[in-house]
Amino acid sequence: MIIPPRSLETTEFLDEADKGGIVIDVRAPIEYAEDHIPGAISWPLFSDAERSEIGILYKQKSKEKAIEKGFEIIGPKMAKMVRYGMRSQSVAWLLRTASIPAIVLDGGYKAYKSHARSMYDKPLNLAILGGLTGSAKTDVIGELGKIKGERTVDLEGMAKHFGSAFGNLDRHEQPTSKQFSNLLFSRLREIDAWGDNPRPIWVENESRTIGKVNLPEPFYTQMIKSICIEMERTEDDRVNHLVQMYGDIDRSLLAGAFKRITPKLGGQNTNQALEALAQGDLAIAAKIALVYYDKTYSHGLKRRTTINRTPVNCKGLNPKDCALHLSKFLTNYNLK
Repeated sequence: MIIPPRSLETTEFLDEADKGGIVIDVRAPIEYAEDHIPGAISWPLFSDAERSEIGILYKQKSKEKAIEKGFEIIGPKMAKMVRYGMRSQSVAWLLRTASIPAIVLDGGYKAYKSHARSMYDKPLNLAILGGLTGSAKTDVIGELGKIKGERTVDLEGMAKHFGSAFGNLDRHEQPTSKQFSNLLFSRLREIDAWGDNPRPIWVENESRTIGKVNLPEPFYTQMIKSICIEMERTEDDRVNHLVQMYGDIDRSLLAGAFKRITPKLGGQNTNQALEALAQGDLAIAAKIALVYYDKTYSHGLKRRTTINRTPVNCKGLNPKDCALHLSKFLTNYNLK
């Protein structure tokens, strides 16, 4: 008699994985590529072509024909698992026959997605870090994460995009919106976002989309209702940061980005920026880019009238000192 592997609901399953367990995703490669539990290893029971063949049989013939073909593909040994009818159960059985302990996620990946979506509906205590483009928000978030007691979420880091036309000049492949949602959920679990810690979680101020990635709507809704601590920076602070960010980028990529925003930047400003790039004057080009960025930021604020903005003077401070200043500010703000 074959005893089916132990099944756990999503929370318990993830807790077990946190203890050092290996999560194996047995779905087809195309399914895994779209979205998966962060950290999971792809070990498909069927290839994309086999999955497609089984799917066609299911739709055009019957469930029974699809199952029969599935077991024909995975071999006679797996036919013993027909009574369980699940890919994860089948692979778990194989592992158990090799004396490797295995646990199955009850309900599979669909149960994980449902659980993650439900968690986004629960209240989060957030402190949104705002500021005009070039304020070094991402760097400051990184420094805040080094301060004992602070918890941070780097949205742009997870999205692999800095936002706007200049956001991904290195052409990093972004995750799908579904996978970004999984990454965000994983990070929120990691920092115990739904626990009893009264300290707000630092999150960068973003629009609904970062490049091609869409933020989970319930999370975004909570963001715009949270306190937004706006860093005040000088123009020199911002220009110097942009020069540092884009100093090593291929000039032709920067030129292409300026050309893409010509309708909003204006032909004269675009030509001046292109000329500055050609002469190697990145500071002048950055100042012109700020014209576009500031208009975009201002427009975004007008559409988010419910946001609670609180300015904090961070002029002349490097990211580390700015983070220390903001940490102290948040402590005093919470004590009020």
